[in-house]
Amino acid sequence: MESSRARRTRPSASRSLVYGALAAVAVVGATAAGTVYVQARAHAGTSAVSSSAAVTPSPSEEVSVESVARPAVDRDGLLATALEGVEVPEGVEVSVAVLDLASGASASYGDRAFDTASIVKVDILAALLLQAQDAGRRLTAAERAYATAMIEDSDNASASELWRAIGQAQGLDAANERLGLTRTEGGDGMLWGLTQTTAVDQLRLLRQVFGEDSELSEDSRAYLSGLMGRIAAGQRWGVSAAGDGSGWALKNGWLPRTATGLWDINSVGRVAVDGRDCLVAVLSDGNATQAEGIALVEAAAVAAVSLLAGQDASVATTPTASVAATAVS
Repeated sequence: MESSRARRTRPSASRSLVYGALAAVAVVGATAAGTVYVQARAHAGTSAVSSSAAVTPSPSEEVSVESVARPAVDRDGLLATALEGVEVPEGVEVSVAVLDLASGASASYGDRAFDTASIVKVDILAALLLQAQDAGRRLTAAERAYATAMIEDSDNASASELWRAIGQAQGLDAANERLGLTRTEGGDGMLWGLTQTTAVDQLRLLRQVFGEDSELSEDSRAYLSGLMGRIAAGQRWGVSAAGDGSGWALKNGWLPRTATGLWDINSVGRVAVDGRDCLVAVLSDGNATQAEGIALVEAAAVAAVSLLAGQDASVATTPTASVAATAVS
């Protein structure tokens, strides 16, 4: 935020003349360092002056100090700028959403819907756990076996079994309405991998899994997040690249399109960075190869998490007793 400059005051004799004519004094602005600007309103025929010098009003003068919140940081704009450093091949589209769990600071880029591919498996299991909670029961041994294979190994046959168990798209959509996902729509028939979703919706789902304010019970959250922390070795790519290696939990999705030969590459999960937990969702399509898509998703995740790691979330929420004069960009 740029500091404002106060206009210089007139010599002391003139200043006394103007101050004697004051009707009211109001505080109207401040720099980031806290310098208070004073606007003095004179009687008719006397012009207003401003000064950064300390002013002590007389008993007859009134001072008005208005308390407002500091302007919010435009993190969406900053994320868009950060992603300019990520090479996105022509014809490829990518969308990103990220959240610092502790501070609540978040940012997103892109709002179009993408095919989920296998990241929908997190949503399928969340729906199953929610249904089991409603029925007051635990998952059966068979359901737990399918869930383990579906999340840890990304087994498609297991996903199909649980997709049927939740009632396919109708069951998924009903669960998502409760989970707060507003732009996710289950795939037709058994085509669960063609479920449509946005990065922001995936961030909402991650909050249900890793946050405390959730429709899922503590046991359900621990079970699902635990499976996401035991992904098969060959699938530990994606958003995990943005962490410091101390902890991660994720689910990836990859889908070669028959008509074009291009790849959908998605990754969602939680990463730890310097003791802070960040939730990240990166969706992409139009990738020429799986390897290129993975590299893109990882670079976008690193850019997004690095942005939040360098931001002070308190700037957007801490009130101040003086008025902030300019917006932060």
